[in-house]
Amino acid sequence: MRYLLLIYTDEKALTAATCEQCYVETTQLAREIKEKGQYLASAPLQPTSTATSVRVQDGKRLITDGPFAETREQLGGYFLIEAPNVDEAIAIAERIPVARYGTIEIRPVLEIDGLPAD
Repeated sequence: MRYLLLIYTDEKALTAATCEQCYVETTQLAREIKEKGQYLASAPLQPTSTATSVRVQDGKRLITDGPFAETREQLGGYFLIEAPNVDEAIAIAERIPVARYGTIEIRPVLEIDGLPAD
């Protein structure tokens, strides 16, 4: 089963040095789980100040700058992994360095017939 590990943290709380160390550790983790056949994708995201939100209401497009909602923690990146069960997904999520500073949300991916293959 595929799981999306959503990485949340206060993007203003981490120093540049802490972020850089997290990137180094995250790269190592990605390589380790790739060797086990569990890595599918991952990426950090640009700050929420670069976000654009799109909504369509009554057939009209509404565009706003910034994230969908103001929150204490912001979505900062993700891992897409393959794991046999949620316990294995949790074991990987707890190894993501930002888990020490924020939250990792684990979501099973819903498989829909007809979507393009990887």
